[in-house]
Formats: sequence, C-alpha cells, structure tokens
Amino acid sequence: MLVQNIREKILEGDLSELLHHSKDEDYPAEVSKLLESLPKEYALHAFLALPESIQIKIFPFLDHEMQKGVLEEIPKPQVSNILNALESNDRIAFFDTIDGLEITEYLNLLNDKNRLATYDLLGYPEQSVARLINTNFTTVRKEWTIAQAIEHLRRFYTDTPAANVIFVVDNNGKLIDDIPIRRLVLNEQSKTIHDIMDGFYVKLDIQDGIDSAIQKFKEYDRVALPVTNSNNILLGVVTIDDVIDEAEEKDTKEMQQFGGLESLDLPYVKTRFFTMIQKRAGWLIILFLSEMLTATAMQVYEGKLESLVVLTMFIPLIMSSGGNSGSQAATLIIRAMALKELSPKDWWYVMRREIFSGLTLGLILGAIGFIRIAIWQKVGWFDYDKHHDHPWPLVALTVSLSLIGIVLWGTLTGSMIPIILKRLKLDPAAASAPFVATLVDVTGLVIYFSVATMVLHI
Repeated sequence: MLVQNIREKILEGDLSELLHHSKDEDYPAEVSKLLESLPKEYALHAFLALPESIQIKIFPFLDHEMQKGVLEEIPKPQVSNILNALESNDRIAFFDTIDGLEITEYLNLLNDKNRLATYDLLGYPEQSVARLINTNFTTVRKEWTIAQAIEHLRRFYTDTPAANVIFVVDNNGKLIDDIPIRRLVLNEQSKTIHDIMDGFYVKLDIQDGIDSAIQKFKEYDRVALPVTNSNNILLGVVTIDDVIDEAEEKDTKEMQQFGGLESLDLPYVKTRFFTMIQKRAGWLIILFLSEMLTATAMQVYEGKLESLVVLTMFIPLIMSSGGNSGSQAATLIIRAMALKELSPKDWWYVMRREIFSGLTLGLILGAIGFIRIAIWQKVGWFDYDKHHDHPWPLVALTVSLSLIGIVLWGTLTGSMIPIILKRLKLDPAAASAPFVATLVDVTGLVIYFSVATMVLHI
C-alpha cells in the first residue's frame, strides 16, 4: 500500500514521499519497480529529483530502456559519475544494451581504469562469464593473521554481494583458496589465514560460458565464485544473483523461441504493439507456408480420398498425434541439453532410445485407435461398412498402423532436430514445438496415405 501511495503522490507532482522512502536501505529494487510502473515522463522526472548517490544505487535495478532514457536526460558529468560508480558487471550489462556510436560515446565518459576494463570485457562473447564479472573484490595473504585480514577488509572491502567470501592469493595474484567470511569471525584472531584454509576451492575460467557457471553454482552450492585466467590469476568474482538473472533471461528467450516466435528484447508489457507483431509474424508466416504443403499432399492423394472418404475422418487424429509426439521429444531433448545431460555426441543413444519410445507410444495409440473404431462399429454409433467397400477391420488396421508409423516418425524428428541444430552451432530452441509439429503434419499425411494404399489397395 505504501508503494501505491508514493505512486499516486508522484502522479500528483509530489515527490516528498519518494525522497523519504528512498533513504531506506532496502529501497533500490522497490523504487526501480515503482519508477518503471509510471509513465515515462513521470518516471524520468522522479529519478532526476533523487540525490545522485541514490540515483547510482537505483540505476542497476532499472530496465535497459529506462537506463538509456535517464542518461539521455542528464548532463554528461553526471552520466560519467553514475557509470563510473557502477559495479563492473552492472556496467557491462548496460553496455550490452547499446551499440555502435553509443558504445564509443559512453566509453569516453569512463575513467581510464574503467574504460580499459570495460573495453576488455566487451571483447568476450556475450554468453561468457566475463560479461558477469565483478572486479570489486579484495584479497588477503595466507601469512596474515585473522586480525590483520579483518582490518584490511574494513579498510578496502565494500559491502557487495561478493563480500561473503574472501580470496587468498600469492605474491603474483594467483588464486590459492577461498574462505567464507564466517570463518574469520568464528576463529581466534591470532590465527593465520593459512591455519583456516582448507585448500579446496571452485573457480570459473574467464572463457567459461554462462551454462558452465550455472552448473557449478548448482553443483557446489556457492554464492560467489572466483574467475581466473589461464594462469590462475584472480580477475574477479561472479555472484549467484547475477547468474540467476542471466539464466532467467536465457530461459525466457528459449521459451519464447520454442513457442514459435523471435525472442523479445524487452519484457512483454513493455514491448510495443508493432514490435510484437513483427516478432510473431515471421514464424507464423513460415509455419503457414509450411502447412500449405499439407494441402499439396492432400491434393496428391485426392483420388484416393474420393474413393475412400472415411479416411478423411481420421486426418486430424493422425496429424495431431504425430505433432504432439514430436513436440514432446523436442522439449525433452532441448531441456536435457540445456542441463548438460546430453550433447550432440549422444545422438545414437538418443536415437535408439527414441525408436523404442516411439514404437511403444505408437503401439499404445494404435491400439486405442483400433479399439475406438471397433466400439463405434459394434455399438452402432457409426457404420464404417456402409461408407466403403472394405470391411471395418481393415480401416481400423490402417489407422492403427499409421499411428505407429507417425508417432515413431514424430518422436525421431523431434529428438534429432535439436541435436542437429546444436551440432551446427545453432540454437536448439529454434526447433520450436510449432515447427516440429508442422513438419510432422506434412510427412504424417504421406505416411497415412501410404499405409492406406498398402492395406486397402486403393
């Protein structure tokens, strides 16, 4: 209710409640959400009314669109102060949202140290831990006493999410160990750092991808991991909150792509109408044109349909079963590869497994299809014998065998396409459920009518 009251005050032109609330320690995330809920002109006005020290703390929590809007409205010296005061990972996150001349413009507003560090980190791939690295950390030496280490931390260590762990390095800056802060508190201050070291640490390489970072955080249950180069020199720290944000963004894009649309650059509620249409129309057009092949396939078998109209009754059943099995398989394989359970080299294992899965699922659906036709015939709900020259068991057999073949084909297609895309260094999420379903629809018709031709001799 408090946030709602502040929002109403801002819309009335009264910023006093916002200024008062922004003094709370836990305000940055709340205030950023509040500002993003306002019309753009009100949000900018409210942000600019805050003291610069508060602006700096709130800025990383704003969405990228508002960050750029803010920096366009304030004087260059103030822009420079904000960008230089950011943590290195927050600064890189901002530079990732701009391109071309804007990058050069904002780089020139950084001090020499931050400019060189940012320029260097921007040279790494977007999906590498280098883009998440926080260079604001302090190290200790193993020969120091705990009392010396604590005094050093008080003087040089700032309160950041990375402050839960300290890192022990040698004279050359090479990583030796990591120590939780609690271990300093729970031991005698006369002990040395060497006395409380356990010699075990987990690290990330500067070249590692985001997926590797996610896996290590999950496997070792850490809140922060050190990042080193190939010589084991400590370069920075990556924290779990940054990895979670990146993982959420990555998962969102993959889910959107798997749903059959281009990934959105902004949240759904902030994406403009025509941008949304553009993102969705491309795939829909491709899928529509692909589905037109279904009509072409039916035209090829037009004569057979005329001689056995009853076959048309089962076309929706046949097509949906193949598409559903393909979508299932694609979902399972894409997720397994995302979790590093599978890689392209496991294709033969996947194929063998999915052949048996497809056959089993096909037999189940085929049996249900056969039983369904038999019940309808025996109960009298539909007399198949009156609509063609072949006995109903042959129609049931045609549908049953077709379901086995189509479900098997759908399962194989859905499982193999993501692996092929991954092998080609493309995003497996591009093997969207609609894409797989459309492909299986077209080929499923060919399988259906081919089986009908062999069984019914039409």
